Amino acid sequence: MAEQNFQEKTEPATPKRREELRKQGRVAKSVEITSAAALLGGTLIIYMLGGQFVNQMSALLKEFLSLSTGTELNQDNIVALAGGLTYRFLVILAPYLLIIMLVGILSNVAQFGFLFTLKPLTQNVSALNPLKGMKKLGFSQQAMIELLKSVLKVSMVGLIGYLAVSDLVERSVQLIDSSPREIFSFMGAGAFGVSMKIASAFLVLAAVDLYVQRKKFQHETMMSKQEIKEEQKQDEGNPATKNRIRREMIKRHKMRMMQNVPKADVVVTNPTHYAIAIKYDQAVMSAPKVVAKGRDLIAQKIKEIAAEHNIPIVEDKPLAQLLYKTVEIDEQIPSDLFKAVAQILAYIYQMKKMKRGYGAS
Repeated sequence: MAEQNFQEKTEPATPKRREELRKQGRVAKSVEITSAAALLGGTLIIYMLGGQFVNQMSALLKEFLSLSTGTELNQDNIVALAGGLTYRFLVILAPYLLIIMLVGILSNVAQFGFLFTLKPLTQNVSALNPLKGMKKLGFSQQAMIELLKSVLKVSMVGLIGYLAVSDLVERSVQLIDSSPREIFSFMGAGAFGVSMKIASAFLVLAAVDLYVQRKKFQHETMMSKQEIKEEQKQDEGNPATKNRIRREMIKRHKMRMMQNVPKADVVVTNPTHYAIAIKYDQAVMSAPKVVAKGRDLIAQKIKEIAAEHNIPIVEDKPLAQLLYKTVEIDEQIPSDLFKAVAQILAYIYQMKKMKRGYGAS
């Protein structure tokens, strides 16, 4: 029974399914992208604003030393001094932390767009249960992948660091006669170079991980053909979907109807409210039939098309109203109205015959 109910998931997720998953916070993403972007952003911030940060910290240290030497330290003023210095330090550090935070947010937005939802938190409250957490301990496939990524990152950092430090050691021989400023400049440039190489390597790893995560997400969200059919049934039952389908059908119906007007033999009008296009071919029809009809704006459009194609327009208010109310498009004229329609057609044919006669003479 279970085998009969099993449906193999072979179809990509539909747009509706992807939107539902997105509302739940389930999107393809890589935490490695965020980590690499934060590392790269932090490195660039230190490179561009490091001098300013050092100057601010130096000023703060001088202020601390001047206050500590000129003030008698006791329990009260130590607490006040420590609180003031901590506040000043956080004020100096805040812009750099905000920039790194912004880089992290933008790296997520770049992956899956702007998304804010609390559903992942509400759905995973049970994950906070330590007993259930213990049951998940073990070497699952995902845990092994994360372990391999960690080993790879540590190996990359170690290899790049070793190569960079070896190069710096070889070049440091040139600093024997250098000033302290030049030595610090050399060390700063070396540290920046190492950090940029590590960040670049992390970006490559993050790009590969993002590709893998998207493939994995695509595979995990695949649907069976039965699920797609059920979704289509739900959509068809949606009032908004029904209205959209109905509007589309009406639009197509009007287009086909207007295409039939140039083929009509005559258009019977009210003259302003109704217009009915009638066609009759004795070779294939047993009776005339209505090929288009409409009221108000549609009636005006039918008359405009008829005039453009030289289709005769005849005013007959009672007949136009009866035809509009009792005969549908592509239906034959009923027997009780056939005589009135036949008279109009006979008149039209006679007029056409007379025109051809005048033309021949």
